[in-house]
Amino acid sequence: MLVTLFIIVTICFILVRLLPMTPPEGQNIAQTEAIKARWDALGYNKPILVQYGIYLKNIFTKFDFGTSWKISPLKDASELLFSRLAPTVLVNVYSLLFSVPIGILLGIYAAIRKNKWQDHVVSTLVMLFVSIPSYIYAFLIQYVLYYKLKLFPLVVYSLSDGGGSYFTFQMFYSMIPPILALSFGEIAGLTRFVRAELTETLTSDYMLLARTKGLKKSQATIRHALRNAMVPILPMIIGDFLSILGGSMIIEQIFSIPGVGQLYLMSIQQRDFDVFMMDTVFYTFIGLLAGIVIDISYGFIDPRIRMGEK
Repeated sequence: MLVTLFIIVTICFILVRLLPMTPPEGQNIAQTEAIKARWDALGYNKPILVQYGIYLKNIFTKFDFGTSWKISPLKDASELLFSRLAPTVLVNVYSLLFSVPIGILLGIYAAIRKNKWQDHVVSTLVMLFVSIPSYIYAFLIQYVLYYKLKLFPLVVYSLSDGGGSYFTFQMFYSMIPPILALSFGEIAGLTRFVRAELTETLTSDYMLLARTKGLKKSQATIRHALRNAMVPILPMIIGDFLSILGGSMIIEQIFSIPGVGQLYLMSIQQRDFDVFMMDTVFYTFIGLLAGIVIDISYGFIDPRIRMGEK
């Protein structure tokens, strides 16, 4: 994980610093001098390898990931990113809390009704919703719920419109459209995965043994099949909860959510190099961490699975 992170950060840093860069102009003489001093301190006028050495040294000794030059001049890149975590996390947490129970229940229902018309309907809808990108849902939700029905606002409220906090009812109300846009694909993916795992478990030999011992189908499904089917499903849910920090760049842009994803796009559009690198490190670390936690969680969920045991 650490080696992969180092390689990705190195490649991104070199490619970004190869682009032509000049220090931005300040609004006054004092700010211009402060920008130039910070520019020199980060080594922008030195060779790329020296710049990279300064960059790594600042990270390990000061937890300094550089400075924003365009989005919020002279503001620390890490501070800028962490200030935008709350809306990203909230929208994605609400989306998961909505989609995980529905996805699991639909998957169980489809597995129990395997090869019946209910299963065919659920499977067809799952394939349809899995195949459609989330931004298509976003545009459809805006068109139907905002333009036609006038039920929700077009974009997420600002702090002033939402009651001064991200935890008010007004703010939650404005977040419902992006929550729905993120949930459809998650529900479909989870339904398909649960159905596949539970279908395989229901045809296992121990399920036949449980039925011959006198257990009803519902009892055998809940006590045995569902517990064993959840072994690969729970790690996936854990990984989804870790991935919420990354957010969704496209959905945040469409609904004007002031989160991490929107910040990433702004850093690319405005060529705010240090903010771009901060976001890249953050996204890469979250992705690698989610993968490692998923691998480790298998052993904790099922004691029969232990890495290194014979």
